[in-house]
Amino acid sequence: MLRIGEVASRSGVSVRALRYYEEQGLLEAERTPSGQRRYAEEAVGRVRFVQQLYAAGLSSKDVLELLPCVHTGVATPAMLAHLADQRDRISRQIDELTRARERLEEIIRIGAQYVPGAAAS
Repeated sequence: MLRIGEVASRSGVSVRALRYYEEQGLLEAERTPSGQRRYAEEAVGRVRFVQQLYAAGLSSKDVLELLPCVHTGVATPAMLAHLADQRDRISRQIDELTRARERLEEIIRIGAQYVPGAAAS
């Protein structure tokens, strides 16, 4: 079992974030008789996955709805449809970001021609 500070350190989030995840039902902790939180080893991976979902633009509500399906492999047709929608939304974001990066690369290449000693990176 891990203390809250250990989970925070290993997963790269703040203790405050872990408490929030617990309040939202995204993470579970056992309590010692003195009230200290104790987390299973799997909590680190779960927190990292939650962070990835947040970074992809999902809300706490979306994450809460998807986690049971992700961790058990059991899903309803509605859950699968929601997962597919989120995947498609993320794919569109990736495509948009890729186009933006390509455009910036072109601007850097063109701009570097006019700056003495500059090399495009």
